[in-house]
Amino acid sequence: MHYLSTRGGMPPKTFTEILLGGLAPDGGLTIAETYPQIGRAELDAWRGLNYRDLAFEVIRRFADDIPAADLKAIIDKTYTAEVFHSEDITPVKTLEPGLHILGLSYGPTLAFKDIAMQLLGNLFEYVLAKENAELNILGATSGDTGSAAEYAMRGKKGIRVFMLSPEGKMSPFQTAQMYSLQDPNIFNLAVKGVFDDCQDIVKAVSNDLAYKEKYKIGTVNSINWARVTAQVVYYFKAYFAVTRSNDEEVSFSVPSGNFGNVCAGHIARQMGLPIRKLIVATNENDVLDEFFRSGVYRPRPETAHTSSPSMDISKASNFERFIYDLAGRDPAKVKALWQQVEAGGSFDLAQTPYFAKVADFGFTSGSSNHQNRLATIRMVFEKYGTMIDTHTADGVKVGLEHREAGIPLVCLETALPVKFEETIREALGRGPERPAGYENIEQLPQRFEVMPAQADAVKQFIAAHTGA
Repeated sequence: MHYLSTRGGMPPKTFTEILLGGLAPDGGLTIAETYPQIGRAELDAWRGLNYRDLAFEVIRRFADDIPAADLKAIIDKTYTAEVFHSEDITPVKTLEPGLHILGLSYGPTLAFKDIAMQLLGNLFEYVLAKENAELNILGATSGDTGSAAEYAMRGKKGIRVFMLSPEGKMSPFQTAQMYSLQDPNIFNLAVKGVFDDCQDIVKAVSNDLAYKEKYKIGTVNSINWARVTAQVVYYFKAYFAVTRSNDEEVSFSVPSGNFGNVCAGHIARQMGLPIRKLIVATNENDVLDEFFRSGVYRPRPETAHTSSPSMDISKASNFERFIYDLAGRDPAKVKALWQQVEAGGSFDLAQTPYFAKVADFGFTSGSSNHQNRLATIRMVFEKYGTMIDTHTADGVKVGLEHREAGIPLVCLETALPVKFEETIREALGRGPERPAGYENIEQLPQRFEVMPAQADAVKQFIAAHTGA
């Protein structure tokens, strides 16, 4: 299996060659040359597999340059009941016949990002040990990626993490999860700006190829292909959990900010998983919803600060991978479109043959706002006795709008409600239960550096803390 750039300027590379990096050298995103095709016989054989064995079957098709025994050992080490609190890893909760929530938030940081990030930490350590190399991870987070990355990488040999987050824009619980870490290889940088500023800095540093090489910069954001690959697995797992036969179709509703999670669903569908609809659920930052409704991709100059803050994103990085497929895998077209976006503009595919193909890929969308979230959290708690977080509420609200009779609907959980206690109290008049070990997390000492929204300032900080 080889990987290309969505913008055409990278020679084919293997999985391990792109593993530690983020953007391709030409500023595009890495993407598989072809998607592995999974036929009926393989689906039948996979139906009875546990999570670890299923993950191995899916991931080995993308990471075929890692010896099978090594890959199996890495996956078996990652997906354990000790780390994810059940053998299921991603348990499905049925609210009523045909309506389900896919539990993705039982890892160390109580958010879906753990599923991929725990694997990434072990893959990084494996590759770096083989090469006797070091890696400085630069990431940006709007809430959950940061803590998931830090908990996956803390104490790992040869790895430092420099994580950018928008100052004052995450929930107190999310902030405490990250800033309370005292591990010497973890550096939290609170940027005076919004998530998109953090993401722009990561891209600017990644595009400085000389700096990237000198300081061994890698990334764990969802632009990292290995993260998306790991997320493909739970679409298969959920499909098998809610169906009895591989003749059935299933729809997935996915809370979406950076498009990584739903991009994994798109890949699963392209591989042959019988997915009927991929429902993109946004919050007030509805750039993606606008595209799927109108064909116009128009990043906003301002990002709204909402009660589902992990989705407070105006430029969806992974969206470029989908547009690459939508545009017939034409890198020149993708490059031209993103030149418009990077110049502060937008693009409109409404009158092109490309936009007509959106339905062929199974995509539809909707948006949600604060009042919708409160109402959905209340409804799910009163009707089903289940407490959901704010982002999952966006997914449930939009998912129900697109629900079809006879087609199971799986809403992807984003995080546990405890991470957004203030909004849960507003909705329900009571707080969520806190898992053991998190009782007083906001009171722990915090360690972070405040940073202007400037790539040069971040570069100087990394240079001063790497000894390179």
